[in-house]
Amino acid sequence: MAQPTKRQRIWGWMFFDWAQQPYATLGLTFIFGPYFAAVAADYFLAQGAGSDAAKAGAQSLWSSAQTVAGLAIAFSAPLLGAWADATGRKRPWFWLFTGVAIAAACSLWMLQPDGTGLYFVLALFWLGFVASESAFNLNNAILPSLGTPTEVGRISGTATAFGYWGGVLSLFLMLLFFAENETGKTLIGLSPAFGLDPEAREGTRFVGPFIGLWFALFLIPFFMWNRDDPLERKTPESVRRVLSDLRGYVGNVWHRKSCRSFLLSSLFYRDALTALYAYGGIYATLVLDWKVIQVGVFGIVAAIAAAVLSWAGGLADQRFGPKTVIRLCIWILILVSTIIVGMSRENLFGIPLAEGSAVPDVIFYICGAAIGGAGGALYSASRSMMVRHCDPLRPAEGFGLFALAGKATAFLAPAMITVFTYTTQSNQLGFLPVIGLFLLGLILLVWVNPEGERPE
Repeated sequence: MAQPTKRQRIWGWMFFDWAQQPYATLGLTFIFGPYFAAVAADYFLAQGAGSDAAKAGAQSLWSSAQTVAGLAIAFSAPLLGAWADATGRKRPWFWLFTGVAIAAACSLWMLQPDGTGLYFVLALFWLGFVASESAFNLNNAILPSLGTPTEVGRISGTATAFGYWGGVLSLFLMLLFFAENETGKTLIGLSPAFGLDPEAREGTRFVGPFIGLWFALFLIPFFMWNRDDPLERKTPESVRRVLSDLRGYVGNVWHRKSCRSFLLSSLFYRDALTALYAYGGIYATLVLDWKVIQVGVFGIVAAIAAAVLSWAGGLADQRFGPKTVIRLCIWILILVSTIIVGMSRENLFGIPLAEGSAVPDVIFYICGAAIGGAGGALYSASRSMMVRHCDPLRPAEGFGLFALAGKATAFLAPAMITVFTYTTQSNQLGFLPVIGLFLLGLILLVWVNPEGERPE
């Protein structure tokens, strides 16, 4: 069978972003996450907890599961990348991880409005998230082979934007035809499609099977146009040899000032960004009392901004380099985080708001656009910067360390948010650690070479 052309490989690679995006957009942030938070809060309330304690418990339960999932991704990614480089085979891992992610996504249907299946479905969601992110990390390792270091910024930005447009479309479909509001109707006043029962929240729960079907369908172009090169396949080495090579590679990275600084910087700012993504919808649900439909509209605004600004960020990356894009995006996200900490339904930085004021809603919609746009451009520029720092002969291993940097402290933001939330009994003040993590990432960027640093 003939190998795909470069154009086909690029398009196939971009389709992975399109296929995977709803797991984050619909699952993590805008549909399932807020639904889980509302169900968990009601469940704890029914168990006798006070209103504030129930909301804090719901947020803490979500953050604890995210911590475990992040650690699993962090410490498996470098070994997985090293093994993929050592054998020259990534395709079997893609089949395994995407299969697990699709099955786990479909299982979200089982979370009932009364809390039945709460812990079981939570575990399955994060299992699927681990599998989805593991496949995504391997997909990132394909990027260096798709263009020159200058070209990959534009390719990465275009792929990120393409993925976000997939998120926009999937979110539109969920809101228009499935996710119901308190009256049992969708955004356009329809009953949930396929006769789904709004009383049992079946329209919202359909988000799980929807994510699974979307993932399976749009993986087809990826598998068609991205195949392992038979010439690069190698005899599998022993685990001991792979671990030994990995230790040597990590040691070499530690002695490269720019690469070390970039990985440490991204460790902090990507952890903070993940927290914003994970808790944006939950914040809207627990602090602003938004319903699923409102959170979904918020998600559309954020995803459209992400699609447009990720593409623009890719062009800026190609012209000015990824470091400039990363720095600007972090400053935007610090501003947004500060607003989140200082705003509630009743006041804005201590200034009382009229009862029923739309000011918090309008401001948070703007924040959603900023989070989506700056977050998308930030991630796109970050993987472009990683291309400038990884060994062209060992890209999966390099991006495994990139994944480790993004998840090694995955426990940090959720754990700090949990501690601050419980200590202050405030969902807003629980976000304070996020600002500190962004600032640490910004400081460490000072020692990063804009042109990157190849191993000697």
